[in-house]
Amino acid sequence: MIKPGEKAPDFTLKDSEGNPVKLSDMKGSWVVLYFYPRDATPGCTTEATQFTAYMKDFTKMGAEVLGVSADSCDSHQRFMVKFDLKVKLLSDPQHKVLERYSAWGSKKIAGKVLMGINRSTVLIDPEGKVAHHWPRVKADGHAEEVKAKLTELQK
Repeated sequence: MIKPGEKAPDFTLKDSEGNPVKLSDMKGSWVVLYFYPRDATPGCTTEATQFTAYMKDFTKMGAEVLGVSADSCDSHQRFMVKFDLKVKLLSDPQHKVLERYSAWGSKKIAGKVLMGINRSTVLIDPEGKVAHHWPRVKADGHAEEVKAKLTELQK
């Protein structure tokens, strides 16, 4: 389980253009690392477009916003173009980062227990430590909630 105060597990994943993105390269910046189930689905689209709407605010606060799912780089590219997304989307098809951040596990869908991605977010401080963890989130309004927490932590 991810806990505030711990060092955030480092990783390297490919973005929508196939370029490697390494968490440790972002040291000195805040990082909003959000995990979502699937590109272009209603909840995931809501969450990504709301993070996009706040991108200028996050940038002013010195924060990078990264979305992670198991979808391919090509799927991320189509999703970004279709909805004019400004967040950086990362591909984790083997679930390695998802598992390290407690975002992969059992969940109940239509009364069945399945393995999948649990919508969650980790806020990482400029020193690379977990500042806050939301283990389960509701897509609508979450970007605003993260922005408020980041504002609070920066005071």
